[in-house]
Amino acid sequence: MSDTHSTLESVRRAKAEAWRARGHLPFGNDPGPLNTLASIRAAHEHQAEAFNADPAGVTYRVAGRVVALRDTGKLVFVKLRDGSGEIQLFCSARDLGDDFSLLKEIDLGDIVLVEGPPMRTRLLELSVLAKTLRPLSKSFTPIPSEWFGISEVETRYRQRYTDLIANYPEVNEVFRARSIIVRALREWLDERDFMEVETPTLNAVRGGATAKPFTTHHNALDLDLYLRVAPELYLKRLIVGGLDRVYEIGRVWRNEGLSTRHNPEFTILEFYQAYATYRELMDETEELVAHVDERLTTKHPRFGSGRSFSLARPWRRVRMLDAVTTALAKRHRDLVEVWAGGVGLASWGRVRAAVLATPSLQREHREYLNKCTTAGELLFALFELFAEGSLVDDYRTADDGQSVPVFIVDYPFDVSPLARKKDVDKQAAQYGEGFPVTFTDRFELFVEGRELANAFSELNDPDDQAERFRAQLGNRERGDEEAMDYDADYIRALSYGMPPTAGFGLGVDRLVMLLTGQKSIRDVVLFPLLRPESDGR
Repeated sequence: MSDTHSTLESVRRAKAEAWRARGHLPFGNDPGPLNTLASIRAAHEHQAEAFNADPAGVTYRVAGRVVALRDTGKLVFVKLRDGSGEIQLFCSARDLGDDFSLLKEIDLGDIVLVEGPPMRTRLLELSVLAKTLRPLSKSFTPIPSEWFGISEVETRYRQRYTDLIANYPEVNEVFRARSIIVRALREWLDERDFMEVETPTLNAVRGGATAKPFTTHHNALDLDLYLRVAPELYLKRLIVGGLDRVYEIGRVWRNEGLSTRHNPEFTILEFYQAYATYRELMDETEELVAHVDERLTTKHPRFGSGRSFSLARPWRRVRMLDAVTTALAKRHRDLVEVWAGGVGLASWGRVRAAVLATPSLQREHREYLNKCTTAGELLFALFELFAEGSLVDDYRTADDGQSVPVFIVDYPFDVSPLARKKDVDKQAAQYGEGFPVTFTDRFELFVEGRELANAFSELNDPDDQAERFRAQLGNRERGDEEAMDYDADYIRALSYGMPPTAGFGLGVDRLVMLLTGQKSIRDVVLFPLLRPESDGR
């Protein structure tokens, strides 16, 4: 603690003792019934002219944090903030009497309670004319100035409580927007007879997504467990049990790197719908996001303006194969001949060799490509390396002014261990007989270059699923730390018969980022994971 900070805290502690001497506890309780500051503003927004006191004789009790204070001698103007907004307190010796001297012992950050009628000053500022003043909580640590806020990113994320105070209202609005978005997701699902459920976050086997899990240990059972990477397999067990429409909004954990789009713990929405396919889910996804955005922008119109993307329907639906073909044709003409619109995947090793010969290819990308052992894995790698980052430029509105959402459909079977394979006749009709990649009925949604959602027609054949789990174990033996376990109980559940089902997963944090225009996932997570502070802080 700096000497200056220590001195300021000592002064504030002395003022707290002065409160105590006056009969006010520095950390009191029982404030009694209160009026919110927003309700006061709403009640008097029609009174545009100056008035000294409410003509109806109304008196308000308000409490909040002092965020600004201006002392002119005979008058003191205080800006008070509660959870609903801000208002000015008009404080004079004539109206407050002995309580007026208490203002000398009030600091920025203190929590106070004031009672009095509403008024408008000569400058038409709606205020509460303070008749009584009662300190509630002393702030020992000075809050940042409202004019400068906090700009140091590490401090903002580590001390979110200070960030919310100092960078009001911008930061507060983002997290209020998040709350609106989550409520709107639930609203849309509830209106369509989906049932909200809760599934275990401690799992004995890792599954539901290809991701490296966090591990923990249960002492009483002497059992190693995993923090879930997805709730998928439990939700599909419920479909087997006859709950035809289920969803969960909850935390999942993936032991992966940190970035502007990745936090080790994040919030996911998953829902499962019996007797539906992934194509129906594309329509429902458009409806769901449009519903959420309407709820948000009605409450906070500023979040809907100046966007570089359009949510106007319908959204683009593009096969992964075509997305790669488009990207290579526009930016990598040297690969077009060997690629041949994807036909070259029949000799996929030749395609990989040509890509590896690209001079600009980064070392980590070469390592990624060298891990591909099938044509399907190579197609997916080429999509991630060449097409995914170009979706914003390749798919735009007619006037080229905004990017548009893109459903990338038909993922290779090789990278979709839980998705249903495309029917043989449908694959042949769409890709031709003998195409070297087997596809699944799966899509991922990309908006403004961000992967937002993943969905597919679910695999409900227990024998096929068992074989895929075994293949995942093979991947584990080859060093894939993200491969799933063999979940014998899930195979047993499928053996009872699961109806045709479509499943959907949405990254809630990324949706909040998108709709509120935030660049980093840490700006929409209240308490993102950070390294511990050093001992010399």
